[in-house]
Amino acid sequence: MILVDVHCHLDDEYFKDKLDVVLKRAKEVGVKAIITQGVNHEKNQKILDLCKKDNIIKPAFGLYPLDATNVICNENAKDFSKSKTDVDTTLKFIEKNKHNIIAIGEVGIDFKFSDDEKHQIENFNKIIQLAKKINKPLIVHSRKAEGLVLDLLEDAKFFKVDMHCFSGKKALVKRGAEMGLLFSIPANIVKSSQFQTNAELLPMHTILTETDAPYLSPFSDKLNEPAFIEHAVTKIAEIKKLTPEETANQIFQNYQKLFL
Repeated sequence: MILVDVHCHLDDEYFKDKLDVVLKRAKEVGVKAIITQGVNHEKNQKILDLCKKDNIIKPAFGLYPLDATNVICNENAKDFSKSKTDVDTTLKFIEKNKHNIIAIGEVGIDFKFSDDEKHQIENFNKIIQLAKKINKPLIVHSRKAEGLVLDLLEDAKFFKVDMHCFSGKKALVKRGAEMGLLFSIPANIVKSSQFQTNAELLPMHTILTETDAPYLSPFSDKLNEPAFIEHAVTKIAEIKKLTPEETANQIFQNYQKLFL
């Protein structure tokens, strides 16, 4: 099978001393592309170097909504690190490197860990306009803000988008698909009713696969890695009553259409 992982964090410390073996395992199961997300300016710079190690790594530069310098986070957002670089400088760096990246991501809005609607909307609108300007797809995080994110994309008439780990209600899943957005379903679909429902509702031409590695592992005793993408494909195939090969082929076509 030809597999793709469109949302991963290979720059995470977990992969630091095991990247070679992790990539080897991914290739052994048929993974052809791993889109690695930048979440702030400092991480974007790191990923620029990381992708030179192996052409299976496809870089996306972004600005995670909670990492933006102007966004006020809640007290329970202690695990998120603020960038030292302001939003406009971050976006200028992304534009400068438009020929080095496959997408702009991870970007979006997060209302679980921040109530700062004003600055998050302001930042996301700037990012949408940048995506339009440099003609790159967005990989979008929309936690507790799914409806608002769809509104902003619709207002901007920008639909070249992958909705990462979308957790909105059924009506929002259907609405996003009707808008022409794609949705990446993670490997933990094997135990997530939300993502199983997404797979049931979404037409095959709107589905992509991701791991969000090292997070969202399908296994309780292992951190996630790109090789586990095969479990997403197998489960989606089961839900769609297709073979894993048919499912993987359609997802690869979707990947090519959005990102290449």
